[in-house]
Amino acid sequence: MRILKLVMLLLVTSVGMAVAQQKQKSILTAKISTPTVQCESCKNRIERYISQEEGVQSVKVDYKKHLTTVKYWSDRTNIENIKTGIANAGYDADNITANPESYAKLPTCCKKPEDGGGMDKKKN
Repeated sequence: MRILKLVMLLLVTSVGMAVAQQKQKSILTAKISTPTVQCESCKNRIERYISQEEGVQSVKVDYKKHLTTVKYWSDRTNIENIKTGIANAGYDADNITANPESYAKLPTCCKKPEDGGGMDKKKN
């Protein structure tokens, strides 16, 4: 009888721990302002770069709204790592400024209008 009670106690404890671990492994969605995204090329670059980050389930960039939506596993990464990843790709992400070396390597169309880039540049 004592063994049966011990087995039951272990079973209940292990189920409780499994439920607690399941809660830790939740998928979160973050919307990140990416104001320097200019075109389809920028969109593809960020999506390709961030999708390789550990813990990222999906990434979608809307370059017209300057918004990046990322779904990620909260036990594998966090929002700051994702923002830093976007900055390392050469783009501003919320309060994190683009990495200057990465930004310098971007094609002209992907740079800010004040740096001679952007899709809205008018020719005289």
